[in-house]
Amino acid sequence: MDDIPKIGITGMPSVGKTQTLIKIIEKIEKSGYKLEGMITTPLIEKKKRVGLYVEDWQTKEKEVFARLDLDSKDKVGKYGVDLAALERVGVHAIEKAINDEDTDIIVIDEIGKMEMLSEKFCEMVIEALDSDKPIMVTLHKKSRTPLLQDIRRRDDIRILEVTAVNRNLLPYKIEKIMAEKLPPLF
Repeated sequence: MDDIPKIGITGMPSVGKTQTLIKIIEKIEKSGYKLEGMITTPLIEKKKRVGLYVEDWQTKEKEVFARLDLDSKDKVGKYGVDLAALERVGVHAIEKAINDEDTDIIVIDEIGKMEMLSEKFCEMVIEALDSDKPIMVTLHKKSRTPLLQDIRRRDDIRILEVTAVNRNLLPYKIEKIMAEKLPPLF
């Protein structure tokens, strides 16, 4: 079990956690591995971030799951959060990644305040981390929720921080860690 690479990428908001993860995913996919799961990408209007998409990495299906003007009982800061969209796309993508025998690596971006409003999301994250598949996740840096505390305390996950200084080199370091532990393709 110790040989299964589990990587957590953390860092301050907007430092480049998602971009770092995507660089690693694309490089590993070029080697022939199949990665599946969810990513979150910014919804930009007039050069300003007004929300977030949740996207299934494999199918590219995406939905808006957080938006400044979204009327929702679930709020994080100024953003209204659509948990149903997160569960339809994100939770479904993680579940697929866990259960698909052809998936080599699970990706979850991001385990953050908005996503953790969904109980189904939290349960699926634990299931993914407890699975016997390699996994890469991005983690909210400052949040002290029980789920993030539990993840940080796990001894089977290596957590690395993205900074403005290391964000260009970190993808190579993480890719190397994953490559050393991944089973050969043939």
